[in-house]
Amino acid sequence: MAIKQILTVPNPVLKQVSRSVERVDDKTRALMDDMLETMYDAPGIGLAAIQIGVPLRIIVMDLTEAEAEPEPKYFINPEILDDVEELRLWEEGCLSVPDFYEEVERPERVKLRYLNYDGEEVTEWAKGMYSTCIQHEMDHLNGVLFIDHLSRLKRQRAIKKVQKAEREAETDE
Repeated sequence: MAIKQILTVPNPVLKQVSRSVERVDDKTRALMDDMLETMYDAPGIGLAAIQIGVPLRIIVMDLTEAEAEPEPKYFINPEILDDVEELRLWEEGCLSVPDFYEEVERPERVKLRYLNYDGEEVTEWAKGMYSTCIQHEMDHLNGVLFIDHLSRLKRQRAIKKVQKAEREAETDE
């Protein structure tokens, strides 16, 4: 397993639409293992393959508390089959927009279908934080960042903040 570099805004790769995975094999599982290690190292709770520059419809997540035993989830070619009308605001952050947080309104529950780590089809309902996180990560697969749900002013402020932090990090090296 290897820790990969996480792309940050305004990298144009993040705006690409990811393509479907043809088959789940050892190469796919190795990519998911690298993604999970990268996500834990960041640290984060979700990561889409495009965030490490791989335009495939793959997501890894782990919503367990920091002290708890890890419970990673793997999503290959995820799709939302249904959602509920009830919306909920959650404060979101993103590894591709470090140190910027803002509330985003999304459906409280969504019905998902995806392939798991072993390539088995899973259909389930996600609610609460799980629902928010999977929707956030699925947005990445479609070239959408959570800041795209914000006003233009807030989006520009987030990008400038990331760029400034990166410039400062480069001068510190």
